[in-house]
Amino acid sequence: MTSSRIPDRSIRICADRGGTFCDVHASYPDPENSKERKEIVVKLCQQFPKLLVMIVSEMRISHLLRLYVVSQDPNNYRDAPTEGIRRVLEIVTGAHIPRGDILSTDKIDYIRLSTTVATNALLERKGHKHALLITKGFRDLLLIGNQSRPKIFDLNIRRAPPLYSAVLEVDERVTLVGYTSDPKAEEHAVQFDADGNVTRGYRGAGWNGEGLAEGPGKIVQGISGEAVRIMKTPDPDAVKKDLQELYDSGYRSLAIVFAHSYTFPEHELQVGKLARSIGFTHVSASSQLLPMIKMVPRGVSSTADAYLTPILRQYLDGFFSGFDEKLKDGRVKSPRVEFMGSDGGLLDLNNFSGLKSILSGPAGGVVGYALTSWDETKRYPIIGLDVGGTSTDVSRFDGRYEVVYETTTAGVTIQSPQLDINTVAAGGGSCLTFRNGLFLAGPESAGAEPGPACYRKGGPLAVTDANLLLGRLIPDYFPKIFGKSEKESLDVQASRSAFQGLAQEINASQAKQLSLDDIVYGFIKVANETMCRPIRALTEARGYATSKHILASFGGAGGQHACEIAHLLGIKTILIHRYSSILSAYGLALADRAYELQEPSSTFYTMQNRSSLKARLDRLDSEVRAELKRQGFEDERIHTERMLNMRFEGTDTALMVLPSDKDGDGHEDFEAAFKRVYKAEFGFLLETKTIIVDDVKVRGIGKTFDSLGESVFSEVTKLEKRPVDRRKADSTHSVYFNDIGRVKDTPVFLFRALEVGDELEGPAMIIDNTQTIVLIPGAKAILTSKHLFITLE
Repeated sequence: MTSSRIPDRSIRICADRGGTFCDVHASYPDPENSKERKEIVVKLCQQFPKLLVMIVSEMRISHLLRLYVVSQDPNNYRDAPTEGIRRVLEIVTGAHIPRGDILSTDKIDYIRLSTTVATNALLERKGHKHALLITKGFRDLLLIGNQSRPKIFDLNIRRAPPLYSAVLEVDERVTLVGYTSDPKAEEHAVQFDADGNVTRGYRGAGWNGEGLAEGPGKIVQGISGEAVRIMKTPDPDAVKKDLQELYDSGYRSLAIVFAHSYTFPEHELQVGKLARSIGFTHVSASSQLLPMIKMVPRGVSSTADAYLTPILRQYLDGFFSGFDEKLKDGRVKSPRVEFMGSDGGLLDLNNFSGLKSILSGPAGGVVGYALTSWDETKRYPIIGLDVGGTSTDVSRFDGRYEVVYETTTAGVTIQSPQLDINTVAAGGGSCLTFRNGLFLAGPESAGAEPGPACYRKGGPLAVTDANLLLGRLIPDYFPKIFGKSEKESLDVQASRSAFQGLAQEINASQAKQLSLDDIVYGFIKVANETMCRPIRALTEARGYATSKHILASFGGAGGQHACEIAHLLGIKTILIHRYSSILSAYGLALADRAYELQEPSSTFYTMQNRSSLKARLDRLDSEVRAELKRQGFEDERIHTERMLNMRFEGTDTALMVLPSDKDGDGHEDFEAAFKRVYKAEFGFLLETKTIIVDDVKVRGIGKTFDSLGESVFSEVTKLEKRPVDRRKADSTHSVYFNDIGRVKDTPVFLFRALEVGDELEGPAMIIDNTQTIVLIPGAKAILTSKHLFITLE
């Protein structure tokens, strides 16, 4: 293949940079048929320096063409995504590109990235040193926090230290006029004209009959519509002097958090401008980052952004340095660079930050399984199961991504839109122990170093060892990369010896003697039940029937556990995508560009106020559409979602509401939608309470594709199914299954040897280059163009 046969700006590349692997998915026009695109998958292992598993699969949409196995050595390249892209360009263009050369982007349409750089920096506490600027008198506010005690019975409370390294109190103060629980709040409130000028002062409790409010100070109208009394403005000279001292002490990143800045941001903006004039390279102003009420979560989120964004920018600068200048200039004719945000939408470089990248990696997987598994006609809700080495991530999709607005990561409570992904410490590397008469799987992990016992580095027993002894992992199908020399196969005997020692301890503690297989499988049952826990939390705990869902399994270890987990939950259908082991990268190729604007509000949801709320939504809607047009999207490819953050008066739990119906006048019926969501969340309604709108928000979506084609459910009904003869198996292996014990001649099929329409029955195993899929007795699997479609009895 020659470069001249590949049109300019035609190669689409998506890279998911994880902790151990970097997955790259690319597509380009087929030179023989311009209406089709070929796909390439590159999987780089960053953990084993001599690992011979850089696997490149070149595919049509449903036809495997070739398989390459190429030696790779991370010591020879600086950045895994850049190296993956270099290899893609070599394969597509046929030209030799020396490692380390600046890569030309002429042939690239876009590059999409998801990364765990910010996540790992937060988990490992390796972020950027920064200072907190806060209203005078609130120095310890973020340290005190919200007084929550997650482990209420712990006698020795250990809370995570704050992210900031220094605190600077700024002598400024604004306050709101009136009080929130006034039953006649609207009647007593300060009144403004259309230009924001005061037409009548405050008339409620505390007013002494003089002036415009309860005390002295200029009265202005805040963004939320509330009256703000300016009691003290910051002194520029004093602030500049304090900032200079911080700068001279080596600080280059700041978080600014002032009281009531969500509605009155001017003081934060003034101080931020001063900081940049001195030379601070990053300033996270809470009013610009997250203009929402509640100072503590807004403040913690700002410190998290100041802590993580410089680290993320440093990584991205290194990434861009590997390409020509066109990649970063942002012009229309230049390749686009997009990043996966925590909410499942793509962001451009200007809108991507540390705060928005916490779930950048897992979000791609959610988008991948959601869009490839969803059927708009049947509308079966889907549970995503991502089983990795250390943990299992679980999420739910029912036609819309489920988003939460406040999450806690590594002891840091962050207020930012994120996909609702529940994580449990159970994965392939979870340690297996016996304590106080209990079988335990996790939360400790063997990690990648030393890894499970079978890795030949003296590691502890882990779930991987249990699957190996039960026959669910076959050493002959693994590369020889283990041991100190990194040239040996998985060590079955090491796993067996460790389990035999544990079995003696277990049998010595009880009258009933268990066989080795019973003990090993007992740990798998515990691990499976642990993985089921977050699934039940997302379904049964919220009023959804778990058995009515489809299970979409992905991740390296998902196929080993999917059938048994579905059986435990009563789920009858399992989907495993052909790209399940790189689904986070593949999800990037399917994701839409997202841009959203949000403003604070402090408005009662009444008939009189609906027109003003609609006007604000209309204005934000126009601004969002204008930004997406600037990013290159046509009108017909832009879709917006209009939301209100609503709560009952007297409560502090607001729910972001997207209306699905119209009221009698043809307007969006936010009230009905709020009551429906509130009832589903809490089980009751506060019928006598007025509804308050805390925020107005518009999320814009720029569609990046037209259709994913026929759904897997529709395809299965039309397929001509062919039972696969056991003689087509590549080998047989002894595998342990629940209830029936060992099946010594369990057939082992190679994924690449199967064809669309082939039908397999369990017990059986299906193996490809990156995963093993276990079919339990009673399971039936059909291979479709894009999925393995599994049904259980």
